[in-house]
Amino acid sequence: MAKNTICLWYDHDAEAAARFYAQTFPDSAVGAVHRAPSDFPGGKAGDVLTVEFTVCGVPCLGLNGGDAFKPSEAFSFQIATDDQAETDRYWDAIVGHGGAASACGWCKDRWGLSWQITPRVLTEAMARGGAVAKRAFEAMMGMQKIDVAAIEAAVRGGR
Repeated sequence: MAKNTICLWYDHDAEAAARFYAQTFPDSAVGAVHRAPSDFPGGKAGDVLTVEFTVCGVPCLGLNGGDAFKPSEAFSFQIATDDQAETDRYWDAIVGHGGAASACGWCKDRWGLSWQITPRVLTEAMARGGAVAKRAFEAMMGMQKIDVAAIEAAVRGGR
């Protein structure tokens, strides 16, 4: 296990979430699945307790802790995309499998975790600053899933 690992709390289906992420994102995999040695709040001996997995190379640990805590937007995965097809693929995978669309490239998966599906053209425009960043930002503010062509037009100065 890595020295620093993101621990994500799930009610009871960390393994299903980890397998979904591994099927959806590159450089993602499910590692060890650990079962509880005895009963615990929200589970019984033998139930899956933790799942080691990676999402785009980031080590994570899914903990089946019951319903005591819920995820919030204070934590999100940000996935950089290269074009509209990749943006659509990840967005559709998350939203289309029980998730929910939000604003400005954000969505939630069916387990309540937040994702930012962010085309590189947007982050590059924001990094340029000034009028380019302002136009790209204003274009993004009206979007749910990011429209790459609209961001490119904003960068060029069009709308």
